[in-house]
Amino acid sequence: MSRHVIITGASRGIGGDIATAFVSAGDTVTTLSRSGTAPDGVANSLAVDLADREATDTAIDHAIELFGPPAVFVANAGITRDNLALRMSDDDWDEVIETNLTSVFRVTKRVLKPMIRARYGRVILVSSISPFVGIAGQANYAASKAGLVGMARSLAREVASRHITVNVVAPGLIATDMTRDVSADLVAQVPLGRTGHGSDVAATVSFLASEGASYITGTVIPVDGGLGMGW
Repeated sequence: MSRHVIITGASRGIGGDIATAFVSAGDTVTTLSRSGTAPDGVANSLAVDLADREATDTAIDHAIELFGPPAVFVANAGITRDNLALRMSDDDWDEVIETNLTSVFRVTKRVLKPMIRARYGRVILVSSISPFVGIAGQANYAASKAGLVGMARSLAREVASRHITVNVVAPGLIATDMTRDVSADLVAQVPLGRTGHGSDVAATVSFLASEGASYITGTVIPVDGGLGMGW
């Protein structure tokens, strides 16, 4: 049976691979991104800046009117504004926190309302191993991604009685535009000896959205080739 799946940040990269995985499974996929572009097969691709609260609410309302309440929500949208902390501007801090954490809270709260009424849902937040391994120049990014973990665990307790699970996927070095310039030294630290692929993350997200993961909630699953092993 086709489910309505809403994904943010799915124009390309990891989000695009996640959208493709759900489309391939026969689900009806709505994507939200600044560009409005999406992989083939997506039922509804909406151009929206998640920092714009009114536009985001309107986009989600439109998607629900078309395809019904979402059974799955994947929060993948995120940006980086890397710099050493002493050189990081307030704007770079604020923009990353707004996009990667605050907007995720707002959208998650919005999609949880119909899930609670339906007494079913799967929420998957895409974080990172950055806050767990410590990467210089990413104080803002790491703080935003660490915040997703705390938020997910609080939400997991709040909505568990409604048969809604909330989990986090923490990718490591995945081959995307954001990791294009990563050093060979960092790749060498990955026990599996390579960068991952967006399909690796998509497979984990798909599992967490499945009935096979119905007894998993409030957890963080790293997809990092062992780079963050031990945290």
